[in-house]
Amino acid sequence: MSIPDDQFLSVNLPHTNIELPYHNFDNSEYQFISTYRKRFQLPEPRKGRRVFLDFAGAMMACEVFVNGRKVGENEGGFTPFSFDITDMLKDNAENVVQVRLDSTERPDIPPYGFVVDYLTFGGIYREVNLRYVEPCHIERVFVRSQQVLTEPRLEADVFVVNQGGVPDALSVRAVLLDRSGAQLARAEGSVLVQAGETKTVTVDFGRLPAAQLWSLKNPVLYHVQFTLMNSAGELDAEGTRFGFREAEFRKDGGFYLNGERVKLRGLNRHQTYAYIGAAAPARLQRKDAEVVKYELGCNIVRTSHYPQSTHFLDRCDEIGLLVFEEIPGWQHIGDTDWQGISLRDVQVMIERDCNHPAIIMWGVRINESQDNEAFYRATNALAHQLDPSRPTGGVRYFQNSQFLEDVFTFNDFSNSVQEPQNIPHLVTEFNGHMYPTKTWDQEERLIEHALRHARIQDKQMGMANVVGAIGWCAFDYNTHREFGSGDRICYHGVMDMFRLPKYAAYFYESQIDPEDKIVLRAATVWSMGDRSGGGNDPLVIFSNCEEVELYIGDNLFGRFKPDRVQFPNLKYAPFQIAGIQLWMTWGQKVTDLRVVGFINGAAVAEQRISAHGIPHALVLEPDDVELQADGADMTRLVFRIVDCYGNRLPYAIQPVQFEIDGPADLVGENPFALVGGQAAMYVRAQSEPGAVTIRATTARLDPVSVTIHTIKT
Repeated sequence: MSIPDDQFLSVNLPHTNIELPYHNFDNSEYQFISTYRKRFQLPEPRKGRRVFLDFAGAMMACEVFVNGRKVGENEGGFTPFSFDITDMLKDNAENVVQVRLDSTERPDIPPYGFVVDYLTFGGIYREVNLRYVEPCHIERVFVRSQQVLTEPRLEADVFVVNQGGVPDALSVRAVLLDRSGAQLARAEGSVLVQAGETKTVTVDFGRLPAAQLWSLKNPVLYHVQFTLMNSAGELDAEGTRFGFREAEFRKDGGFYLNGERVKLRGLNRHQTYAYIGAAAPARLQRKDAEVVKYELGCNIVRTSHYPQSTHFLDRCDEIGLLVFEEIPGWQHIGDTDWQGISLRDVQVMIERDCNHPAIIMWGVRINESQDNEAFYRATNALAHQLDPSRPTGGVRYFQNSQFLEDVFTFNDFSNSVQEPQNIPHLVTEFNGHMYPTKTWDQEERLIEHALRHARIQDKQMGMANVVGAIGWCAFDYNTHREFGSGDRICYHGVMDMFRLPKYAAYFYESQIDPEDKIVLRAATVWSMGDRSGGGNDPLVIFSNCEEVELYIGDNLFGRFKPDRVQFPNLKYAPFQIAGIQLWMTWGQKVTDLRVVGFINGAAVAEQRISAHGIPHALVLEPDDVELQADGADMTRLVFRIVDCYGNRLPYAIQPVQFEIDGPADLVGENPFALVGGQAAMYVRAQSEPGAVTIRATTARLDPVSVTIHTIKT
């Protein structure tokens, strides 16, 4: 408290302890100890209630003080924690919360202890809230649906805490609501809770009317509202969403959702972003789930390698994106104290996230670690005790591993899919570091990168004893010097760090049902000299169309079907069209490419690519045109240099300059040295509403501008 307030920066949460360029920085830059201070008066009188300070996440370890008194500490950056600060607070006076945050990569805390292939960044990077509760209150709830395919039933465990000084006879009323808020059923339970005790009240709704099932296509969510009462009246209320669904991994090697076999096709996701590390607000977290499902066509995502934001998980629930969530770590297992933190992470992860219907499995093994029977028997037992309804998995990179989990989860970097030794068998990583690819790489490398993903997904689709495959990875990410490229980025993503596509993203997108989205993506910049030997032979097209017609200039080159010889198992195989070289020879004028996609004989999509290849326009596109004026809300601002048909030009290497007017700030490098034809910044709202105009300029192209509005709600 000796440092005056005017020596502090004013910040909003979520907050990164240092904003950095998107590449070419050292991880030591975020490894420092910082202090956060908040002065406040209680928003309302306590009236005998307890007051908790809830942290959704702070990286990496912290000590928390209220009015100069230490209330507690926490080690670990990926799971939430809370402190009861009631006895330190002042009524009708100023209170001060101070957090001493250690963001160093401490070897005594997972994931550290050895090298780690990702960065943890620093700061109070998730939300912090003040919570009022009665001395007797609901700590958490766990809702479980059963027999959803025959006679749906629902029960819930309500964990009740008595922090008062005397025993209390408590009752719980639970009300099941549909998405419109209509009441469908009620259940009640009661319990006597001694002072200082936590008890579980299980309420059983019994048989229910036919329920709408949560599924990939129709992710129906229900709500249960819980009310805690004693003889004096209502004490507390808690609500949660859930879905009626049956998810199981069977011994035949398949995953079944609501009794129907589903082949899993997905990607791994790191929670980090350019410039801001992991300190992304709700809007960006939710957007990532949408990108993985709607732009990449995945039905599952793995939260590599730690529990991720509840905003991301909430959106997965809402849109029908399955989740494999795992504990923090990377290859290393520490000492007994380290393992104790890891066991706590198992517990907190499951207690926080057990009501998400999207989550189908708990990862209870440190990613790619060696066998440790005692430790992993403990993590599995704890997971099964806390949540008997879900299986466990444990990601390793060797098949002859001790199999203690329910599902054998395996990182397979053989550039194939190895025949399973254990079933059920889920491939949890492939490709990745075996073939890193940048958006500005030579065209044939970008194509091969995409085809490697296509080959693995094709092969696993044809293997009945393989549950599915989750590729490494969705997005490029920052890493330590022991890994990645020379600028300390792992270019392993099918998208770049800004969530913008490489050709491999086009492959995943092409697996979307054409009823949801028609996809037609030619994997080429359509030039003579991009590939070894020159030309564009074969031309690769990723599409969910049944046939394509190819025009070079005004001339029809031919009509083609997908390549079912090399890709017999994919629902929507790539097109590989040979013979283009006959139309593109040295000295001959190159004309525009036109691709037309057909379904049921009708033209449904068209793509044109200019043969001119010279930058035509600078494009500026925000994901959202309206932000909350809360000082934290952000949206992505994408900028591209494109040809006359809107295709990005990956070799447009030139600086782009930005100006902003209005109550918002640009987050990113300005000017930006554009490489690859595409990149992004972020727009962060300030605390006042108003119109925000962003202008972008670059040499030899017309300037562009967009307007975003920040609003108060």
